Amino acid sequence: MQNNIFSGLFVGQNLVVLKEVDSTNTFLKNSLSNSKPLPEGTVIMAEDQYAGRGQRENTWHAEPGKNLTFSILLNPTFLSAQQQFDLTRAVSMGVYDALYPLLRDSLKIKWPNDVYYQDKKLGGMLIENILQGAQIKHAVVGIGININQENFHPGAVNATSLKKILQKDYDLQYILAEICNRIEAYYLQLKAGKLQFVRDLYISRLYRLNERHWYKSNEKKFEGIIKNVQPGGLLMVEHDGQEYTYNLKEIEFLDD
Repeated sequence: MQNNIFSGLFVGQNLVVLKEVDSTNTFLKNSLSNSKPLPEGTVIMAEDQYAGRGQRENTWHAEPGKNLTFSILLNPTFLSAQQQFDLTRAVSMGVYDALYPLLRDSLKIKWPNDVYYQDKKLGGMLIENILQGAQIKHAVVGIGININQENFHPGAVNATSLKKILQKDYDLQYILAEICNRIEAYYLQLKAGKLQFVRDLYISRLYRLNERHWYKSNEKKFEGIIKNVQPGGLLMVEHDGQEYTYNLKEIEFLDD
């Protein structure tokens, strides 16, 4: 299905819209095993995704037809397995750039790859990389963004949406096209070897950067300051007079 609102070179030029699917990531991964290869940049978008997943095996609850739930196929063979987090950075910033004209400086990227408006979660992503040797052969990039949903599952205490923030409905395919175009732009920066440019920009947009807040690790609560993110993706937090690094499941952000 061609769609001319996608102005990029390849991301979104092959758009498949499904009425209902368990997970767009699972659908796309299953499609990869078929004999006919999908073109790079294929986007699978679901009107209703009933088993979407987030980081830490969280389930993503989305009201049918109200939000963006989609996956993009990328083939970043130019990235090594050690550079997987650079793809996370590029995708996060593509989403950020697409939403920034609407939300301005209240928009931030919460490490590793959630999109926050103030202290509320607007969306997130789950990137599943398929390696071949030391390189990334395929990346299945799953993204969920709350757009027109107003009521959320009681467990999603910090969820918000564009509609809750700005009090109006938005065209899903227009925002989808914006996100895809921006992700493609950062992806091509990575392909051109501009990794440091992407890394520096990602840091500048980080939620809680250089601010003192509460965190928890190994059941211990502490006040810390996010200072940086290492090239491989570890979060650097300063507390108790030293800098410590944390992986995804090793630190929890607490409300102040």
